[in-house]
Amino acid sequence: MMKKLMGCVLVSLSLTNCAQTPADEINWATFNIRYDNPADAPHHWEARKERVAQYILDNKIDIVGMQEVLHGQFEALKASLPEFAAVGVGREDGKEGGEYAPIFYRKARFKLLDSGTFWLSQYPDSVGFIGWDGACTRIATWTKMKDLQANKIFMAVNTHFDHVGVEARTRSALLIIEKMKEVAGENPVVLTGDFNVSEEWDAYKTITSNSYVLKDAHKIAKEKAGVNYTFHNFDRLPEKERQIIDFIFVSPQVEVLRSEIPGANVNPEGLLSDHNPQISTLRFQ
Repeated sequence: MMKKLMGCVLVSLSLTNCAQTPADEINWATFNIRYDNPADAPHHWEARKERVAQYILDNKIDIVGMQEVLHGQFEALKASLPEFAAVGVGREDGKEGGEYAPIFYRKARFKLLDSGTFWLSQYPDSVGFIGWDGACTRIATWTKMKDLQANKIFMAVNTHFDHVGVEARTRSALLIIEKMKEVAGENPVVLTGDFNVSEEWDAYKTITSNSYVLKDAHKIAKEKAGVNYTFHNFDRLPEKERQIIDFIFVSPQVEVLRSEIPGANVNPEGLLSDHNPQISTLRFQ
């Protein structure tokens, strides 16, 4: 299936397979790659890792926030994506233990100015602390960078909210917003993540209705493609039960030109993950 959009040829509804991306546009993604679990066979990491890296390259993604990345996966992706640099630490020990929430970015285009990780809890600097009613240790990774093509300074934040704690998710949203105020100031901000909620939940509403304005990029995109879900459990979840729980949120200084959530079977060689990525084409204003 082929479709025309903005003078580009789209293959399988891809928004990003254009021959040339304008210099001020950024293809930004959020992607839960599923942790390395041998019990996932035939969809275990060893079968998927090359597909995941190739998908990022084929879709000309410039920045991607990933979730559920164990240390071995982090190292494998860095090796497969030599044009990218990456920021992130394991959530259990602040080093290599447990899941990362890393940010990968094209090192020729973006200059890293500052970065860090904080724990989604009452004590953000306490490594490994489980916050509020959460079931797991949760983190947010952030970077302050300069886009050398657009000559803009911006902040990127990537996270993975708790899957159990309702209070933990809402308070995590508020904590991240406070960090954005501290680091970004008046500069653009993009927040990516697996938020473990759909738009009906308080955590989503906290992000999108706070006085520090953030908008759902997929909702405000000028052009959209793809499906209306991200989590599909390796294509096992019934269609009617699938929802968008992975989001890209943007501050008012960010224009969303296009957004795509590809379907579960976007890759003919096999599934990428138990989640779909989401890709938005952004421009700093």
